[in-house]
Amino acid sequence: MGGSGIGACPLRAHVDPRLLRFSAGATASVLAVVLLIVEIARPLSLGLLASQVAVFAFTAFVSFQWSVWAQIFARVIWPRIGAPAKLEDARPQRFGQFVGFVFTALALATFVLGVDVAGYGLTAVAFGLAALNASTGLCLGCKAYHRIRQ
Repeated sequence: MGGSGIGACPLRAHVDPRLLRFSAGATASVLAVVLLIVEIARPLSLGLLASQVAVFAFTAFVSFQWSVWAQIFARVIWPRIGAPAKLEDARPQRFGQFVGFVFTALALATFVLGVDVAGYGLTAVAFGLAALNASTGLCLGCKAYHRIRQ
C-alpha cells in the first residue's frame, strides 16, 4: 500500500513557484483591504480576514493545489503562461502558510475580542510577509522551515 494515500500524490509534494507568488499577491491584497476597511466596515473586514484564515489553514494542512488561489491561477493564468520550467518542494511553502495561518487567526481573535491594536499589528505583519513574498519571491516562513530542519 506504499503508493496510495494523500501523502503519495506527486502534486501534493511539489508546487509551481509562479503560483506561490500569485497566491502571496492575492493574500496581500485581501489583507490590505482588511486593514483599510476594518474601522468602517468591521463585519465585512472580519469576514474577509476569516476567509483568509481558512485559505491559510487549507493550504497549510490540506493542499496548495486545491486552494482558492490555486484554482484561480490554474483556470485563468496558467493556460496563458504554460507549464513551469521546474517545480518547488511544497513543504517549506506549506510551513509558510502555517505561519500565515497563526498570524491571521490570532489577528482575527484579537479583533473579535476588541483588542484592535493587536489585530492591526498581526494583520500588518501577515500583510508585510505576503507582500514581500509576492514582490520578491522571498518567503520568510520557508526560510524558518529550512532553519528548523537543520
